[in-house]
Amino acid sequence: MKKFNIRKVLDGLTAVSSSSSSSATAQPGTPKENDVVQETLQSEHFQLCKTVRHGFPYQPSSMAFDPVQKILAVGTQTGALRLFGRAGVECYCQHESGAAVIQLQFLINEGALVSALADDSIHLWNLRQKIPAILHSLKFSRERITYCHLPFQSKWLYIGTERGNIHIVNVESFTLSGYVIMWNKAIELSTKTHPGPVVHISDNPMDEGKLLIGFECGVVVLWDLKSKKADYRYNYDEAIHSVAWHHEGKQFVCSHSDGTLTTWNVRAPAKPAQIITPHGKQPKDGKKPEPCKPILKVEYKTTRAGDPFMVLSGGLSYDTVGRRACLTVMHGKSTAVLEMDYPIVDFLTLCETPYPNDFQEPYAVVVLLEKDLVVIDLGQIGYPIFENPYPLTVHESPVTCCEYFADCPAELIPALYSVGSRQKRQGYSKKEWPISGGNWGQGAQSYPEIIITGHADGSIKFWDASALMLQVLYKLKTAKVFERARGKEEKGGTDIVEEDPFAIQTLSWCPESRMLCVAGVSAHIIIYRFSKQEVNTDVVQLLEVRMQCEFSDVDSPDPGGEQTPTLPTSGASSSPQESEPPTQPSTGSNSSDGPRDNIPCLQVRSSTLKQSPGYQVELVIQLVWVSGEPPQQITSLAINSSYGLVVFGNSNGLAVVDYLQKTLLFNMGTSELYSPSEPYQRQPHSPRKARQPSGALCDSNDGSNTSEDRCKSPTSGSTSPCNSDDERKQKFIEKGTSLFRAAYAKDNSFSRSRSSSVTSIDRESREAISSFHFCESFPRKADGLMNPSLLVGTTQGSVMMVALSLPPTGDQRLQQPVGISSCGTLVRLKGGILTMALLDAAGTLLPPSYEQWYDPNASDEEKEKNRRRRPASPPSSQEGQDSQYAVLCSEKQAKVVAMPSQTRVYKHNITETSFVLRADVVLMAGANCIACFCANGHIMTLSLPSLRPLLDVNYLPLTDMRIARTFCFSNLGQALYLTSPTEIQRITYSQETCDNLQEMLSELFTPVETPEAPNRGFFKGLFGGGAQSLDREDLFGETAAGKASRSLAQHIPGPGSMEGMKGAASGVVGDLARARIALDERGQKLGELEERTAAMMASAESFSKHAHDMMLKYKDKKWYQL
Repeated sequence: MKKFNIRKVLDGLTAVSSSSSSSATAQPGTPKENDVVQETLQSEHFQLCKTVRHGFPYQPSSMAFDPVQKILAVGTQTGALRLFGRAGVECYCQHESGAAVIQLQFLINEGALVSALADDSIHLWNLRQKIPAILHSLKFSRERITYCHLPFQSKWLYIGTERGNIHIVNVESFTLSGYVIMWNKAIELSTKTHPGPVVHISDNPMDEGKLLIGFECGVVVLWDLKSKKADYRYNYDEAIHSVAWHHEGKQFVCSHSDGTLTTWNVRAPAKPAQIITPHGKQPKDGKKPEPCKPILKVEYKTTRAGDPFMVLSGGLSYDTVGRRACLTVMHGKSTAVLEMDYPIVDFLTLCETPYPNDFQEPYAVVVLLEKDLVVIDLGQIGYPIFENPYPLTVHESPVTCCEYFADCPAELIPALYSVGSRQKRQGYSKKEWPISGGNWGQGAQSYPEIIITGHADGSIKFWDASALMLQVLYKLKTAKVFERARGKEEKGGTDIVEEDPFAIQTLSWCPESRMLCVAGVSAHIIIYRFSKQEVNTDVVQLLEVRMQCEFSDVDSPDPGGEQTPTLPTSGASSSPQESEPPTQPSTGSNSSDGPRDNIPCLQVRSSTLKQSPGYQVELVIQLVWVSGEPPQQITSLAINSSYGLVVFGNSNGLAVVDYLQKTLLFNMGTSELYSPSEPYQRQPHSPRKARQPSGALCDSNDGSNTSEDRCKSPTSGSTSPCNSDDERKQKFIEKGTSLFRAAYAKDNSFSRSRSSSVTSIDRESREAISSFHFCESFPRKADGLMNPSLLVGTTQGSVMMVALSLPPTGDQRLQQPVGISSCGTLVRLKGGILTMALLDAAGTLLPPSYEQWYDPNASDEEKEKNRRRRPASPPSSQEGQDSQYAVLCSEKQAKVVAMPSQTRVYKHNITETSFVLRADVVLMAGANCIACFCANGHIMTLSLPSLRPLLDVNYLPLTDMRIARTFCFSNLGQALYLTSPTEIQRITYSQETCDNLQEMLSELFTPVETPEAPNRGFFKGLFGGGAQSLDREDLFGETAAGKASRSLAQHIPGPGSMEGMKGAASGVVGDLARARIALDERGQKLGELEERTAAMMASAESFSKHAHDMMLKYKDKKWYQL
């Protein structure tokens, strides 16, 4: 039977539909595009799948460690599992139910993990495959799971419940044993109250037949598994939180809710051998110390050479209000209290041996905090922490924007690493990171990838994302450029954000020239150059720009149509005109001193700025207050290193700055970019009366909002100036889905790095700039020569051309002004413009021109050697023939326009019912396409230039604004977004990457020999003092214990069962053969044993006869007759 290929059908359908939905009308003289551009991309090239997840596990709830495999597992409150090995070995998997993971237990050195969930289910994960899968699940229906314990090298899992009972599960078959320890049998019959849930289960390290059970009320029971009765009961009047054994099995320690630790001798249940309150104040009169906070967990670890370690969390005195969470390490007479940055979720002491009946030799403590993972070295004085090799600091400050660059210049990562390595903290442990299991994948992806994240505190982080790994390369602190206000009284009234005034809103980066341009929420822009040399900047170059919305009845400077350097304010600091000093407190726009005017929101530092190697400030641009109205936040930004220009726009218009000459070249309202005769022209409407000053935000709901209400940081809970309508959009998208709150409640505003996606559903009367693209093109319809140009996209869907006239390079470039002229509208689309690009006649992407990087602090000869000039004579277009295609994508549709004829060649309506949040023109399999992410969760790709749909997958409904703000596509089929405030999820839409994913992923399980069991020693062997083993099969198996109640739990075969069986199929045949040989050998040995037994019986009979004869011979003789 012929295989049905849905992709071929999709290609066929789209080819037919493209002729109807994509109109291909062309002017006479324009060749048909199908004849010119041979498109190579087909739907076979695309497939969508998740690749890896980086960052700190969001809302962690439990942790486990395999001491032989050296793998750490972390469970979360959302049912996620994150597994960590050596640096670069990470894995993410998810429980379908999404219930919180309450406990994890490794099958040590078996490549398996048991997880217990808050929905009373337990699951067995197979870690021997690269993408772990569930082999078995067991769902309890009548009892709630509270605690699990799996002894080392045992297949029987003990499960304690809320009712106080203990059930036993066979881990191999995931079936319940008929053996049950009922709570009423465990406690004394005279006890009248229920002991509460089971909070602890462990077996005696020296006797597997004795099980220690801790009940919440304070009762501990040592249960004899063979005789099915309690040997000892230990009573204490405070609730128990945890229990820990001494390795010799003669003592155990309990932690209690009043901050005490009780030590018990196993054979002396009457009273504790010792009671201590580690953090309690000891009264002098011998009374009981004051109660402290509960000790949530205690671990008791022994060493051969010295005193044992006791590690505990909690237990602080109640008078330490506001003190941070602490981990206490008690070793001999010393007690170290280690303060943590966040509350402790769990901790584990790492030991040299997996055997509980041997000296433990602890060497480190892994502490899982709410927002961090810390590993403490117990072997060094002062207990230093290990340097964490995982990328767990993504959320150090909330992420406000994100950009992804795949296949960037190869020398970039070493350059960023070399400057970033100098920023590393000192004082870490000298030892190797102890979580060192697993192996890296054999990745076929060899191209360099860089991720840039912008943060709420104004920092920017560069990450090496090559080969499915993530490592921080370099951190840039943009806030260093500004003066920091000491307190609220010193802040003054010029701030337009209540908190996070330095938060990064958007950024533009040129990887080839290494130029970086950053826009922040306080309407500030910083331009950086990359240098390997340290410099001291006495005065930071500052340019203040006054952008305001001009209305027809308000007198305004005539911007003209040609080059108009409007208000170029060059120099280190511009003195504000007719305004109070920036530091003077002022509230409202009608203060007693008059409306605030010409004041920036932040104050650039006046002292010398020491700039370390890396990114160094070239120029700071600040938008100023206009007639008592705050500046509008930047909505779009672009930099071009070849032209030496930066362009930025907001809801008032756009401005072009020459960062080489440090001058403002062009400052124009959006409406003024249109030609007077254009049908698209929008007349701006003022929400205020004509007599009021202009320049205020035209709010869609209420024009009288205070500036503080309208201008918030991307991380505060409120809308930003250009996003005043986001709440309606949010409600529309989510349809009642609750917004992301919890720890990062303030991270829910919609202020994306490409703010074009935040245009309103009910269109505002105000038109903002949403997108820019520098290019070499034909600015006007009749042009025959290509010129440096700028494409400008707006939130109303207009695309306009701006012509740039650049002086010759060299000294003239620094002296002569750059000419700029608006050339009117190129085309109009539905929805705000998201992205623009240019293709040549063959359909190849024409990237913006750039200058090769040179070190600005190097010698002039070095600079000249490295600088690459722009081509002096651009290629011309033959008369009547188009040589370029402009690719334009908006929130609703995509269009391809032939240049210079400005004829629409193709059009495709992307979505009718939703809108596109992010769109990028990307390189895939040697060709270009448009990749789109829709608010309804669809990810789509369109071919270029014909706009044929190639991929349409319903991947991820938009559940919160964080995804919309951080989603970005990159070349070669890569994309990413922030799936939680602390985690980056990477995905691929490339079929090739999906096919190679198994090879590229890291391996968690590696074959390792289990360490030898501890030697019992001669005397212990002789007198029976060593560890007592127990045949649990005889006790818990169906033969002895019977069958468990069917209604207690339901067995569910996991999706990984079949995969695991297939993967092990070849091994099973070998196992069967080995089992058959073993059986033959066993039969042979049994035969030999029978013969030996018969011989021994004959020998015993002979011995008995001789002994009887001897007895008769000497029966009647006295001792002295012998």
